[in-house]
Amino acid sequence: MTAWTALFWISGILIFLAYPGYPLLLRLIHQKAATAPAIDDGEITVSVVLVVRNEADRIKARLLNLLETQTELQSLIVVCDGCTDATAAAAREIANPAVKIIELETPQGKPMGVNTGVQAAAAEIVVLCDARQRFEAETIPRLVRWFSDPKNGAVSGALEIEPAASAGGTGVDAYWRLEKYIRRLESDLDSTVGCTGAVYAVRKSAFTPMPPDTILDDVVVPMQIAAEGHRVRFDATALAYDPQKLDGALELRRKIRTLAGNFQMMARYPSWMLPWSHRLWWKLIMHKYLRLAGPVLLLTLGCSALMTLSVTISWITTAALALLLALGGLGLALPGQKSKALAWPAGFLFLQWCVLRGFAQWLLGSKKGGWR
Repeated sequence: MTAWTALFWISGILIFLAYPGYPLLLRLIHQKAATAPAIDDGEITVSVVLVVRNEADRIKARLLNLLETQTELQSLIVVCDGCTDATAAAAREIANPAVKIIELETPQGKPMGVNTGVQAAAAEIVVLCDARQRFEAETIPRLVRWFSDPKNGAVSGALEIEPAASAGGTGVDAYWRLEKYIRRLESDLDSTVGCTGAVYAVRKSAFTPMPPDTILDDVVVPMQIAAEGHRVRFDATALAYDPQKLDGALELRRKIRTLAGNFQMMARYPSWMLPWSHRLWWKLIMHKYLRLAGPVLLLTLGCSALMTLSVTISWITTAALALLLALGGLGLALPGQKSKALAWPAGFLFLQWCVLRGFAQWLLGSKKGGWR
């Protein structure tokens, strides 16, 4: 076997593992779905932390939504991160003793807001959420019920977003559905890698404050909790609804920031990839980091296919990559089309472009945690 042939097979296998292979592996070793504990009324005290920046228009509706939960809240902490509008004043109009306002004079970013809010929380279980989404009345009880088991240190809920209108966005829809499926299987097999930032809960005693420039607080926090020996669970019934459409154009900035955060996390916590350092090392690599290598692996696959001695391999691989580029490019160029034959390749190319943009954003210094 020549070096080019070895590169061809290695890159091909890694591409397979980065996308369909990992969920297939999880499904293969999956034994049975975890049974959610029964909701235990009044036994677990809960605080909610909501970090906001200039949300005067929707803060009251969001607080009322959170207060409608079927679990009694010990405190609902609103951390105003350098707000320059009437967010704090609007929040104070809610006549409920559970609502507590913390005003940070200068913007410090969401990670510092989360650190501040969790530290101020009176309850052992802290629910973290955002201003834009809406919870069901049962969302918080469904998150909290898992903490009846002392082994559980964090629980993620699920985000529901309006379907996309474009082909590229439809591909992202499929990707997001796959993400939720992966998280469920990961949760059943010990722990999931990361949580949904708009709806998750942590055990305060297991929480470790984050560096202020952390980009992916909803991955770093659960990974730190898992490193302490706790489990991180996923509950698909603990729902948050996002009014913003999941469309390719709207998703681009969020996805670039997320991938920049993955590069930051890989550089900042390299020990998490070592088997003796973190028990979720293999999940982290296969779920998060292999995807970061997608563009390089595709390029390596194409070049090595051309350099192998097998004409058949060269032709088949070249034709497959050309078809992927053609269908994906057509799907991105015709946003009104929703055919799966165009949507899935378009979504795949969209993700590769986001990886390149995310790497550039991280490499060039846009590494601060914030509100983008």
